[in-house]
Amino acid sequence: MAPLLHQRCFNHSLREAAARCPECGRFFCRECVTEHDDRVVCAACLRQLVQPRLTQRSGFVAVVRTAQTLAGVLMVWLFFYLLGQMLVSLPDSFHEGTLWKGSWLDEGESR
Repeated sequence: MAPLLHQRCFNHSLREAAARCPECGRFFCRECVTEHDDRVVCAACLRQLVQPRLTQRSGFVAVVRTAQTLAGVLMVWLFFYLLGQMLVSLPDSFHEGTLWKGSWLDEGESR
């Protein structure tokens, strides 16, 4: 391979190369390269580096998400069901308000 001094820009054949892109290995002039993450890369490779990776989700992920949602709804329903059962099991005096009419201090002194 010829040294950088004898190389020409990949995009502009009349200009001498100033850098070599570490991603694609081509030589470029000063106008065709830019610094990204402390290294000099060409515009095409920079687009690929910056572009977010799109991943396709498998059907398994959708099934797991649906199962997690159903489990969460079931847990919330179970919580409120048990809370309701606890409130139903309270004595009638608590619901009627007669529990709070007497003072608990008075009951303690009469013993």
